[in-house]
Amino acid sequence: MLSKSIEKALNDQIRIEAESSQIYLAMACWAEVKGLEGVAGFMYQQSDEERDHMLKLVKFVNERGGHAQISQLKAPNVTFNSFKEMFEKLFDHEVFVSESINKLVHISLEERDYATHNFLQWYVSEQIEEEAVARTILDKINLIGNDKGGLYLFDRDIVNLTVSSASMGRAE
Repeated sequence: MLSKSIEKALNDQIRIEAESSQIYLAMACWAEVKGLEGVAGFMYQQSDEERDHMLKLVKFVNERGGHAQISQLKAPNVTFNSFKEMFEKLFDHEVFVSESINKLVHISLEERDYATHNFLQWYVSEQIEEEAVARTILDKINLIGNDKGGLYLFDRDIVNLTVSSASMGRAE
């Protein structure tokens, strides 16, 4: 059974994951209309993943005797000055999500809710990978600079992006 404070914290995370899905979806739309089909495809896929993360939380809350709440979402930014700025915002957002997950883990330990703590370990690992992917993308963008040919190749190759995660010891 979930305590009320853990149920509230998990419901807050459900909203964050839903907003993350919307943020990626807005980025996909922006990239698509700018002709960055590879980036758009990557963002659509990330949007789906974030929605899956939300649903996993929803099911967990409901299965543990809580009631998952679907709340109003903050509208995402829909325009960017550059694709570099877009990926910088994405990285900042992933750092924010990691901090939120860490707070949840802390609450679960404080309340000795080891089932929730165990469940959240998947999110901890996932966030390590999400941040690593965003950092790798920013590194590649910085290498490209203002080279249009580099941007073309980046857009084509982002679909095949893999990052070897130190925590998992495998490529994703």
